[in-house]
Amino acid sequence: MTAEKTNLFGLDRNGLRDFFAQAGEKPYRADQVMKWMYHRHVTGFAAMTDVGKALRTKLEGIAEIVPPNVLFEKQSSDGTHKWLLGMDAGNAIEAVFIPESTRGTLCVSSQVGCGLNCQFCSTATQGFNRNLSTAEIIGQVWVAARHLGNVPHHQRKLTNVVMMGMGEPLLNFDNVVRAMSIMRDDLGFGLANKRVTLSTAGLVPMIDRLSDESDVSLAVSLHAPNDALRTELVPLNRKYPIAELLEACARYAARRPRTTITFEYTMMKGVNDTPELARQLVKLMRRLPAKVNLIPFNPFAGTRFERSDESAIRAFQKILLDAGVLTMVRRTRGDDIDAACGQLKGQVLDRTRRQAEFQRKLAQGVADAA
Repeated sequence: MTAEKTNLFGLDRNGLRDFFAQAGEKPYRADQVMKWMYHRHVTGFAAMTDVGKALRTKLEGIAEIVPPNVLFEKQSSDGTHKWLLGMDAGNAIEAVFIPESTRGTLCVSSQVGCGLNCQFCSTATQGFNRNLSTAEIIGQVWVAARHLGNVPHHQRKLTNVVMMGMGEPLLNFDNVVRAMSIMRDDLGFGLANKRVTLSTAGLVPMIDRLSDESDVSLAVSLHAPNDALRTELVPLNRKYPIAELLEACARYAARRPRTTITFEYTMMKGVNDTPELARQLVKLMRRLPAKVNLIPFNPFAGTRFERSDESAIRAFQKILLDAGVLTMVRRTRGDDIDAACGQLKGQVLDRTRRQAEFQRKLAQGVADAA
């Protein structure tokens, strides 16, 4: 029986050096191979000309460099680029690149589907299948970097990565942290710590663990300023209510001087966009070094929510700004190709039965309307 090869996308620099040492090779060979993988986008050992021929032959037998399979890619009219990437057994995930004048941001998935069931998120309707491996996470970045012709430290088109795609990153902690290490490594994608952002719905113990093991920017999907409404929108709030979540955020910020926590707030018409809720949010934000991202809700088939009116969003923002809370309205990008925030779906072989339940409710709604 042939031994399974190791996909080198799954190893950070220390892991790769250990791999070479266990193969009887000098650990510095890992540094050479990383440059070929991430700076030159090479996946074939034969092309690595500064690696000895004997070692290249050995690597062919014990290792591989395999990115996700691109099932299709699509570009929005605003330049946003989306990839549907095939996983195993018919599963697929999505990654999205958002170009701007001063930066290029890649939104990366951490799971096939999501188990948290946030009510306003299209990904949640797909249910959950499994965590992604480190290789599957970092492979998304590699696919985008190759497409862009990105060269760390020279031709940098990919400047930021946000763990805001499909899934809850902190429920796939080890694989996500290892992948973020490669993103920030000079021999990997060479991104500054502050340019890698992890977004969480609020797993309090894992926020504390993240502060111990990684140094990245933190974003929190808040979406409501009180427990009653947030529990309705983000069921995880039952376990980790707002007060506990904000305490964890304060601990995270305290360990990192000049750190600002980003709070994401999806604006839904008649649900969470009133002046009173804005004033409640002000009281929460005053406790922390915080900034707020107001995200116009992006609709999807079967949802009961609607996007807040532009006037309501701007009035909400003004209340926050007048109170001294740094607040931005996120520009909606890629909604014509279902690549906007909250719209990522992919293909999920659902183990939670949520997809079937959502389709049942959708069919019933159509029947009732008829």
